[in-house]
Amino acid sequence: MTLTKEHILTLLEEVKDPEIPVLSLVDLGVITGVEISGEGHVTVNMTPTFAGCPAMDYMKKDVERTLEKHGITSHTVTMSFDNPWNSNKVSEKGRQYLKEFGLAPPPKYDLILDLDILEYAKCPYCDSENTTLRTPFGPTLCRSMHYCNDCRQMFEQFKPL
Repeated sequence: MTLTKEHILTLLEEVKDPEIPVLSLVDLGVITGVEISGEGHVTVNMTPTFAGCPAMDYMKKDVERTLEKHGITSHTVTMSFDNPWNSNKVSEKGRQYLKEFGLAPPPKYDLILDLDILEYAKCPYCDSENTTLRTPFGPTLCRSMHYCNDCRQMFEQFKPL
């Protein structure tokens, strides 16, 4: 079997975010690079969503386990903050999975994050934009709590970063 970057990324779609089990690390944008040497050694580069993420070691081990499960025993998994993660790295498929999971996906932004967009979220249940930020602090550091004034549901948003 010839290893390709696309094949490795497909395998790594099995590795889910431990806090959002429907979202792969590939779709979350945490897998930031795959390199394959001429000898078949696979290097996977990861950038966690933030430096204090308590799941970093768990995610790294899960990537290693997945590679080994598929017979890829020569590998290195590295964590780096050289190219910081931001919520624009969440794929379109990932945004759809977040919505189906009941989390409002983070809005995309251009170059500079305007703090005003933290207050606005589209309701993942009824698609209304008539929502109110209740608190910027959700159950995890990467989520905020909002209320939909139309369907009267509380919901969480994956914060734009």
